Amino acid sequence: MELAKDPYAALRIKDFRIFVSARFCITVAINMQAVIVGWQVYEITRDPLSLGLIGLAEAIPSIAVSLYAGHVADVVQRKKIILITVSTLVLCSACLLFFTIEPTNFILAYGAFPIYVVIFFSGIARGFLTPAVFSYMPQLIPRDLYNNAITWNSTFWQTALIGGPALGGFLYGFFGIQTAYTADVTLIVIGLVLMILVSYKPLPAASEEQGTVEKIKAGLRFVFSNKIILGAISLDLFAVLFGGAVALLPIFVSEILKSGPEGLGILRSAPSIGALLVAVTIAHNPITRNMGRKLLWCVGGFGLCMIAFALSKNFWLSLGLLMASGGFDGVSVIIRSTILQTLTPENMKGRVSAVNNIFVGSSNEIGMFESGLAAKLLGLIPSVIFGGCMTLLVVGVTAWKGKELRRLQRVE
Repeated sequence: MELAKDPYAALRIKDFRIFVSARFCITVAINMQAVIVGWQVYEITRDPLSLGLIGLAEAIPSIAVSLYAGHVADVVQRKKIILITVSTLVLCSACLLFFTIEPTNFILAYGAFPIYVVIFFSGIARGFLTPAVFSYMPQLIPRDLYNNAITWNSTFWQTALIGGPALGGFLYGFFGIQTAYTADVTLIVIGLVLMILVSYKPLPAASEEQGTVEKIKAGLRFVFSNKIILGAISLDLFAVLFGGAVALLPIFVSEILKSGPEGLGILRSAPSIGALLVAVTIAHNPITRNMGRKLLWCVGGFGLCMIAFALSKNFWLSLGLLMASGGFDGVSVIIRSTILQTLTPENMKGRVSAVNNIFVGSSNEIGMFESGLAAKLLGLIPSVIFGGCMTLLVVGVTAWKGKELRRLQRVE
């Protein structure tokens, strides 16, 4: 079979297999931790705003370091950055585990504050990790396999997003918080060991700009001058900022759907089940035309699913709607990632990824804060309906104003 047409071509490359396996373990652990921390904080505070503050505690440091982290990823050996930041995540997870072993000194004395402190430092680590991972992956594969590699990377990532929340909720519900955090630490350590096994790759030739500030400015100019890239990441920014309801799931599960941490883990996994099914389908049937229109339609479908989810009072209907929302989001993730990887020069990928992280990655955490604040002000169900309507409005404005993105057929 011709390599470029082989749906498993990227997986036949050893370094790429190890890389996505490592990222899989780390992502499972991070998403386990999100479920555990969310349920733990809500049990301590019984306040929806406290759930939003978890996202804010991670987003603020991540945004603060992102531009510099992107510059670092373009001038420092990327694997070295990955190993340092993953080691930091191991330390943060170990601290969360320690808090549960000696709760009298921390949780009972200070409430959720020590948890927010750990999340703050993990946000710094993830701010540096994201551009390093984004820019290192294409160094492991030939350029003609970018689309295939992105699709399989998304498949592993979405599988981790399924397994992480489900495993976290299961372990918390049946074996307790200490067991859940122990599994979290173990998985990140496994991910770190696998990352060590990935080959070192040299940095691409440096770009022409002199000095840190000029290099950062060059990355910003590139993003804001490319209307296709700017349109794609802006669309996702506002959709995730307003449209998500993940931060509020502990309240939906506890007060409306009448379930426990096991149900929370299942619902947290549901969007990723839909996204995984989509990713596997796209791996065998790549998107080759009308990429811009499909991106817009899928983000609109995501918004509609959020509105319907807010109105649902049935666990299984809510599960199905979250799966559908994940399917729509999965398509948009693959299209946006393909646009970014293909249209960005190798020696600028760290900086462009950093801007994308500010627009998209951190919008997840800021969206958690927005969800918690909106629920506090508007009420639980009206806040999610409002977010879904705002997502539809953003799609409409982007389709009207962003003609370059709307007309995009494919990226070469």
